[in-house]
Amino acid sequence: MNNTYESIKGDFFITTDSVKINLNTVHQFLSQESYWAKDVPVEIVKRSIENSLCFSVFYKEQQIGFARVITDKATFAYLADVFIIKEYRGKGLSKWLLQTIHAHPELQGLRRWLLGTKDAHDLYTQFGWSSITEEQYRRFMQLHNANVYKQ
Repeated sequence: MNNTYESIKGDFFITTDSVKINLNTVHQFLSQESYWAKDVPVEIVKRSIENSLCFSVFYKEQQIGFARVITDKATFAYLADVFIIKEYRGKGLSKWLLQTIHAHPELQGLRRWLLGTKDAHDLYTQFGWSSITEEQYRRFMQLHNANVYKQ
């Protein structure tokens, strides 16, 4: 049974087919270009992909973007590792990626979504996301190992 979810626009397409993920592309971006997963080992990226609902953005056969959702598919989802490679930014692909993620049938009716971003608030607010207020923030806690990827 194939549960692949896809969206197509001309030569661009988004798919949840994990077989199509270019691990090297995703790892290279996360480990070298992202601020949130700098130096992440490829084994960790591979395991995170295996245990998430992943959305890959392609131009023809080249992977140019990615996002993953960690979810129970009932009440909660955490959106992570969202990116479009630099050469393809400014074409509306991030917006299309979020539309596709939000439309996924297994992600409907969730009570709460979370994400962390340093610089993309304007993108997410277009889709109804809002910053957590100070009062709301107090209910959340974290266990954070900022240097986990450092040797």
